[in-house]
Amino acid sequence: MGATPESEAQIAGLHPMGRISKPAETAAFAAFLLSDEASFITGAGLSIDGGFTAQ
Repeated sequence: MGATPESEAQIAGLHPMGRISKPAETAAFAAFLLSDEASFITGAGLSIDGGFTAQ
């Protein structure tokens, strides 16, 4: 069951960025973590939440 445009707008309004993330943004984050460029990142809790937990 999908979200309605109204419920998506309501949820987006809760985020500092004012929108819901796109699947490509989450995929890019995962690709970075799997890359050699992230090889020195260990034991870290990283959030991809548009600043929601920083409020």
